[in-house]
Amino acid sequence: MTTELLTLTQWLSPAYPIGAFAYSHGMELAIRSGWVRDGDTLGSWLAGIVAEGSGRTDAILLAAAYGAETSERLDELNAIARAFSASAERIRESERQGVAFAATTRAVWGLDLPDLLYPVAVGRAASVKALPLLDTTALYLQAFASNLVSAAVRLVPLGQTEGQTVLAALTPICGDIATEAISADPDDLWSNTWGSDIASMRHETMEPRLFQS
Repeated sequence: MTTELLTLTQWLSPAYPIGAFAYSHGMELAIRSGWVRDGDTLGSWLAGIVAEGSGRTDAILLAAAYGAETSERLDELNAIARAFSASAERIRESERQGVAFAATTRAVWGLDLPDLLYPVAVGRAASVKALPLLDTTALYLQAFASNLVSAAVRLVPLGQTEGQTVLAALTPICGDIATEAISADPDDLWSNTWGSDIASMRHETMEPRLFQS
């Protein structure tokens, strides 16, 4: 156990005040539509997002931001992150979490951290603090998946044990995608999760709803 790892677990904890609990990443619509209805369908939904969708995209952008050497490069990566967000809600989700993450991290650690979309902000902060990139990326993906499992436990509903079983099954996927992402670059970005993207778009007009995305 190291100070660096403890810092990462603090940043990516549900207790870190970025408001992640308010977002379902479009999954609320998927649950309403019956696409996600139990542990098995939740696991498949999340595995796809992490391995072939916005989870993978975020991981690559995080790693690129970690290695960015100029503010212009960070701005470019931030623009790419916006371009790869499939809906207005996705942009708002990442933007608000990134601003909240940057504000808290600046206040506590005094880092040179501008307001950026969430994965870009985490990558920049980890670089400034010299935190290990692979651990940062893997823990980011696990935190992302964990937040969506928590949303599904409330919405499906699932039992807590079944939710944790789903999350445990995603652990090796998070590790594999993190390893891939740190040796990739933005030219390697792509997404195959059209169902998740469509759910995010349709969620914008869904009523009633509990989540902001």
